[in-house]
Amino acid sequence: MLIKTKNILLKYSYLWLLVFSLNFGFAQKTGSEISGDILSNALPISAFATTLFFRNQQKGTLQFAESMATSFVVTHSLKRIIDKPRPNGGRFSFPSGHTSSAFTGAAFLQRRYGWKIGLPSYLLASYVGYTRIKARKHDIYDVTAGAIVGVGSVYLFTKPYKNPNNTFSINKTNDTYWLNASFRIK
Repeated sequence: MLIKTKNILLKYSYLWLLVFSLNFGFAQKTGSEISGDILSNALPISAFATTLFFRNQQKGTLQFAESMATSFVVTHSLKRIIDKPRPNGGRFSFPSGHTSSAFTGAAFLQRRYGWKIGLPSYLLASYVGYTRIKARKHDIYDVTAGAIVGVGSVYLFTKPYKNPNNTFSINKTNDTYWLNASFRIK
């Protein structure tokens, strides 16, 4: 019973991460800025959650943790070293932390699981960058640098997920194309 409860808590821990990581200081923010704030947390949390749902994903969880930690350390180190002023007058503009977080999540999903998941994730991450520019928190250089840091961090540590139980192939015989798929159901 204890093991079953522990497994359920582990599988649904991503929901708790999402709830507690959201920025609830929404006063004086536009709808697009709020949605960008939420997505900047939701993308990496979703990427982390995927590692909990597939069996034998300990490597995926470690790869995500290494990628996210690298992205965070590089982003916040550069912010302090460069200390570029924000368009709205604040400090520590370069690179965009929201954007690097969103692109770390999007890049992990793309690198690990392919472009079917990656393309929509990258579009959402790009929207986060757009909201940061629109809110006058960053300029295009800050957002671009954040995206590069996020994607680069993922490509340092993350390998594509290969499920040996599922295979897909496309073959051509003369003028006929064949799509083969096999699944192992446990």
